Amino acid sequence: MNDAETTAAPAETSADVPTGVPIDAPADAHALDARLSALDARVERTNELLQRMLAEVAKTPSTHAIFVDAGYVHAAAGLLVTGTEDRRSFDLDAEGLIEAFIDKARTIFADSRLLRVYWYDGARRRIHTPEQQAIAELPDVKVRLGNLNANNQQKGVDSLIRTDLESLARHRAISDAALVGGDEDLVSAVEAAQGYGARVHLWGIEAAEGRNQAEALLWEVDSQRTFELDFCRPYVTRRPVTTYENEGEPPPSREEVRFVGAQIAATWLAERGRDRLAELLPGAPYLPGPVDQDLLVEAERLLSRSLRGHASLRRALRDGFWQHLKTQY
Repeated sequence: MNDAETTAAPAETSADVPTGVPIDAPADAHALDARLSALDARVERTNELLQRMLAEVAKTPSTHAIFVDAGYVHAAAGLLVTGTEDRRSFDLDAEGLIEAFIDKARTIFADSRLLRVYWYDGARRRIHTPEQQAIAELPDVKVRLGNLNANNQQKGVDSLIRTDLESLARHRAISDAALVGGDEDLVSAVEAAQGYGARVHLWGIEAAEGRNQAEALLWEVDSQRTFELDFCRPYVTRRPVTTYENEGEPPPSREEVRFVGAQIAATWLAERGRDRLAELLPGAPYLPGPVDQDLLVEAERLLSRSLRGHASLRRALRDGFWQHLKTQY
């Protein structure tokens, strides 16, 4: 074979054999298709689960709760209807008022369900009074108690409201909160709830004069609503002024008044406890103004006689009160 014949033989060129493609390319392509198919299936499954979850969420109604500062309600409604904030001067139909709040919320939050009503009040040593016990027994109502100091001022109520508002909002238990109150200390409670996505709506009672809700609170909430005199009037009733039909008779004796003072002291001690007594003793023989006033009012009720203008009988009343307390310490 000559050189011409040798060079004439066709040579295999780079155009005939593709470069950069491994010998097992068909197998790799099948594996890629399989992985893509699996990925598509997973995406489809995820979309299906999301659709189910969204469907369940759509079927779940939003939820609201009502938070009532009872101290604010008594003061504002009492002043508006009867002209006084003194609880001893009027009766508040708490059950009727709570039901009215629930009805109003049902109208405002039409597509929402009620979780419950929280009723915040103060009590000595956080022990329920008979009135508070009756409220606690109402359906869908939770009574939460702060303390009362020597001047009958609530302590700890605002912190209870903040704790409940923040906790319920954080756990997505409520979407809307109706807050009946006016104290500036509630601003932090509103901010905490809003931080978790809940909307807070401030409800107030018409002020007899001026304003009975803090401006900072009004600025912070999502909406405001005021209940006027006609709304409040059915639930607030002034107590009748006590009349003493036997005023023409001789006044009771000092011993009789002293005995009544001891009776009242026994009830006072049972309701408030020895810790409160320990706070009272250093001031003997004087009583804090609110305690002395309560003592006088209760004694006049039991005696059906006025002790106003009878200084010696009032001293006997205090003597009987103190005498019983000291024997129990």
